[in-house]
Amino acid sequence: MTYPTTLSVALGDRSYPIVIGPGLLTQPEWLEPHIKSRQICIVTNTTVAALHESKLRQLLDKIRPDGQITSVHLPDGEAFKTLETLATVFDALLADRHNRNTTLLAFGGGVVGDMAGFAAACYQRGVDFVQIPTTLLSQVDSSVGGKTGVNHPLGKNMIGAFYQPRAVLIDLDLLQTLPDRELAAGLAEIIKYGLIADADFFLWLENNIEALNRRDPEALTYAIKRSCEIKADVVAKDEREGGLRAILNFGHTYGHAIETEMGYGTWLHGEAVAAGMAMACELSVDLGWLEPDVLKRTQQLLEAAHLPSKPPASMTAEAFLKHMAVDKKVLDGRVRLVLLKGCGHAVITTDFDPALLKAQLQRL
Repeated sequence: MTYPTTLSVALGDRSYPIVIGPGLLTQPEWLEPHIKSRQICIVTNTTVAALHESKLRQLLDKIRPDGQITSVHLPDGEAFKTLETLATVFDALLADRHNRNTTLLAFGGGVVGDMAGFAAACYQRGVDFVQIPTTLLSQVDSSVGGKTGVNHPLGKNMIGAFYQPRAVLIDLDLLQTLPDRELAAGLAEIIKYGLIADADFFLWLENNIEALNRRDPEALTYAIKRSCEIKADVVAKDEREGGLRAILNFGHTYGHAIETEMGYGTWLHGEAVAAGMAMACELSVDLGWLEPDVLKRTQQLLEAAHLPSKPPASMTAEAFLKHMAVDKKVLDGRVRLVLLKGCGHAVITTDFDPALLKAQLQRL
């Protein structure tokens, strides 16, 4: 396979590249075009900082030897994806007098990327940022598409902005230090892309899941590339989630309810989405829209990826319905779900009997 692989998110004058390959943090040519001043702010978390920040600083020394580099180390975990934590980014930017030409580098997983992007959208009403995702989940999902924001105790990602990065740099070497549980969480989002948009890719995942589990470089590169291609295509057609883009939330309405009820970070985002996808497949079968075999294959693939295929045993139907009622996809008081009308064919719909949803939740 040729490295690096470059894709584009086609958004007119706000289009940007996604660069995928090993060793990008040792190759200045991929980051340098997106740094327009000597002021740079690295937004990372305590875990990633200890593992990888020195590599990023060595790269920045080559790009901007005279750089004014500020580092913000956020606490690690979904529980800290809050407005209170976000304020520490603004504190650092203001304390070091960063101006409108500064560039924020989102150097971490999905939490860091969402928060750094939201900070970039807000600081002086908008400054540049670059996504350098360090987890598989953020590489295939949250770093692409410009969704930024923080959680609220009453709902996940309810406060935020659409704000696109200048570039996404996916250094495959960063996955070498990723814990197995985090790798599995990323595989959940990869499996999602096959289910919603590409049945052939889903079949490829079934045949290559063990290679992905053992972090085979070629298998990972193909899975990341195909996932980013699908997401980039959807985002280009519907940047602000007016319609089509909502298919990317397959499994997420159920999954966000799990995360909110259990406490952010108790279940990883990918774990909650995995259970949510199985539940969405099951409801699709109940509606007569999906062959039972696809549900069975989905459950088997999730389990092969070391992911849950059922929600937490402690969650009640009432808890699910309470949290699903404040999901961003609720429209005029009706829960909208992303369901399947076949493997690779997702639909966004309110066209189901709420009693059927309640019966499913009670059964589980």
